[in-house]
Amino acid sequence: MAKQPYQIDVTDLTSELKTNVQTGLTEEQVQERLAKDGPNALVAKKKRSLFQKFVDQFKDLMIGILLAAALVAAFTGETTDAAFILAIVIINAVFGVFQESKAEGAIEALKALATPKARVVRAGRDQEVLAPDLVVGDLVYLEAGDVVPADLRLVSVANLQVEESTLTGESVPVEKTDAVLTGDNLPLGDQANLAFMNANVTYGKATGIVIATGMQTQVGQIAESLQSTDETKSPLQENLAQLGRILTYLILAIATLTFVVGYFTQDAKVIDLILTSISLAVAAIPEGLPAIVTVTLALGTARMAKKAALVRKLPAVETLGSTDIIGSDKTGTLTQNKMTVEKLVLDGEIVDLKAENPFEADQVNPDLLKLADLLALNNDTKEIDDGLVGDPTETALIAFNKKYRPAYKDTLAQMPRVSEIPFDSERKLMTTIHPVASGFEATVKGAPDSILARVSQVLDHGEIRPVTEADLAKYQDINAQLADQALRVLAFAYKDLAAVPENPQADDVEKDLILVGLIAMIDPERPEVKGAVAEAKKAGIQPIMITGDHPKTAAAIAGRLGILTDEDDRTKAVMTGAELDEMPEEDFQDRVKDVRVYARVAPAHKVKIVQAWQGKGKVVAMTGDGVNDAPALKTADIGVAMGITGTEVSKEAADMVLADDNFSTIVAAVKEGRKVFANIQKALQYLLASNLAEVIAIFMMTLLGWEVLAPVMILWINLVTDTLPAIALGLEPAQKGVMSQKPRGKTANFLSGGVGPAIIWQGTMQAILVLAVYGIALAFPEHQGSELIHGDALTMAFMTLGLMQMFNAINVKSVYQSELGPQAFANKFFNWALVFSLFAMMAVVFIKPLNPIFHVTYLDSHQWLTVVLAAFSIIVIVELVKWVQRQFFNKG
Repeated sequence: MAKQPYQIDVTDLTSELKTNVQTGLTEEQVQERLAKDGPNALVAKKKRSLFQKFVDQFKDLMIGILLAAALVAAFTGETTDAAFILAIVIINAVFGVFQESKAEGAIEALKALATPKARVVRAGRDQEVLAPDLVVGDLVYLEAGDVVPADLRLVSVANLQVEESTLTGESVPVEKTDAVLTGDNLPLGDQANLAFMNANVTYGKATGIVIATGMQTQVGQIAESLQSTDETKSPLQENLAQLGRILTYLILAIATLTFVVGYFTQDAKVIDLILTSISLAVAAIPEGLPAIVTVTLALGTARMAKKAALVRKLPAVETLGSTDIIGSDKTGTLTQNKMTVEKLVLDGEIVDLKAENPFEADQVNPDLLKLADLLALNNDTKEIDDGLVGDPTETALIAFNKKYRPAYKDTLAQMPRVSEIPFDSERKLMTTIHPVASGFEATVKGAPDSILARVSQVLDHGEIRPVTEADLAKYQDINAQLADQALRVLAFAYKDLAAVPENPQADDVEKDLILVGLIAMIDPERPEVKGAVAEAKKAGIQPIMITGDHPKTAAAIAGRLGILTDEDDRTKAVMTGAELDEMPEEDFQDRVKDVRVYARVAPAHKVKIVQAWQGKGKVVAMTGDGVNDAPALKTADIGVAMGITGTEVSKEAADMVLADDNFSTIVAAVKEGRKVFANIQKALQYLLASNLAEVIAIFMMTLLGWEVLAPVMILWINLVTDTLPAIALGLEPAQKGVMSQKPRGKTANFLSGGVGPAIIWQGTMQAILVLAVYGIALAFPEHQGSELIHGDALTMAFMTLGLMQMFNAINVKSVYQSELGPQAFANKFFNWALVFSLFAMMAVVFIKPLNPIFHVTYLDSHQWLTVVLAAFSIIVIVELVKWVQRQFFNKG
């Protein structure tokens, strides 16, 4: 197997790349490689034109149904309705093009991250070149504050630390080395002799050889995966597509059947049978459904925006409601991405700062004051107007002082640094020297093992005494205990000096130290996340952590948040990226259900994890904030990016952005998503039950030889009922217990949960009532003459059907629960929509000039009484059926 770059010796690497660690490449070599490999820039795939995107929006069965409805409306002379339907189609197409164009911004955001310039050695001369002009083999200088311009193999390192959280998810800067690494398949976070494009240098200096540019870099591979990853269809989109196919087949079958039955059983003209079939087609098509779905989603989007959840793609609103799995990045998402001092160790005892403030004690331990001084003195942090700048570990120490001992600035003023011994990754220590009344004092901080090996005394309640073996053993045990909790531990000591050494050496200064104590830090969890995790679990959603951080750190944070519990087998519940690479696909498919924490993972691993859950039929939401999260955000059913700490790449790849970076906002969004789906179901039940009633009524009228509802009548009913009342159902409040239900998952659809049967029996019942009214009108006519009698009967059937559909809008607010009571009128917009639609429906009869347009007659009071009683009876009948379902079938 070919060696990885981190496994290759520098001498072998320079030979392979035909470069030199002193003089770099020649100009001829640079030009040849630039011509061969292209610029050090990310390349986006060729974009489709706006026209192509617009045409693609019409390649959908539901859109085809809408276009068919527009043609039918135009054929029957209803040009207004035809124009209305076409407007819906065009608006949907324009919106789709807009969303698709926004999604393409992910690659552009990645390109924008490129470093503008880099310092290189070429032909033996130091030069500053544009980052896109870098080539493989270039010798590049790095120092604190730089952004790594390409993927580098480090050949010379001086205390280099690089912050790679956007790529690896690890919040602490990584100490780099120039030594050869021997491990196989090391994750990015452990490839310590490599520096990756777009990472930030926080400390030290280094020289590196470019080993990859442009699309071959780690960031480039992410960009390529973003381009090759297909957009995942949301459950809503899949359900609408499925419904569209079903309706298409049903419409064709019903229209054909009606024509054939009428042709062989009725003495009717072919043109009349064609018009009847068209009426049936119009009746079967829910013209307003796509518009109502869009409006309902948009209303949900507006509500979520008020709760800091910004939705970039409308279907994401509903998808959240069906989520089974939330895969979350750790750093910056579940945690604060800010190292924080959490525990102190003084006099061999642990002080938990989350439980107590030792500075508020009646008698403050003098050792605590000394430790606080050392935290401030042995520190390179700079304080500016925007906050603290420096190494995250050191800024955490200053933040500790700012919170607990603001007088630390007096200490800094009284004891300025006069000399130092910089941090070294081999000694793992840093020393500073300051003046004191008796002379000078050396402060030392570093790894506990390194400090404990150099102490001869210990500070004990203000007194200095010789250190004992028991002291050292106790501190070593505490250090191990804190490390097991994934806390980063530093030890602090000091030493009195008579004078400042002219050239201080570690071997002379860093010995016979006085041990003061330990501090333990961690990137802490966000305070609101634990409750959000608990609520998600209550809702049947499994949160999992997917991070580039160390397994021990990840497991500790997951345990604190409740993602990992005491019941979980840690050997099964925690998996590393290396283990994932070694595991066969089939074995991982079996194991994925047990894993709660993935550590030391690369971007490709995150995508693999998402796809594994999707392969089990689960709806997966993925949260994240870094460049490394972008492919998984795009692959997931719904990608959720952080708005404050998130990179532009992650935001552009996501479906939703959290404006407050608050994990609990996701749970609120899930609740909103479930409400949106329930409201779409209500609107769908309302529309399809109404359309089914129209189809059955027209079909039976044809068989009975009665006058058939004209297309203009059907279009008017659909126009009146498919607008305000249906839209108002999208504003219904969430039903009780919505977050105690299990996710419906991908297998559920709009007809699940009893909606399908309710559509059938309620639509059938409405048709029976309409036919009954027609029959009553024939049996008890108010006028003489067949034409007038049938005209009245048709008008009464038309009005009964229209009014009944609006009354049924109250019924569909719940499939099984009663709507008798104040809850039926909690939605004020619905109440006014119902009143307006009822008047609009009756206006075509009361306003006599409209009578001939809609083929209706003017009804008297007795006929209106029959119509209203029949229409209102649907509420009584549905309430009785619901009562039976609850009492005898345990429904609802």
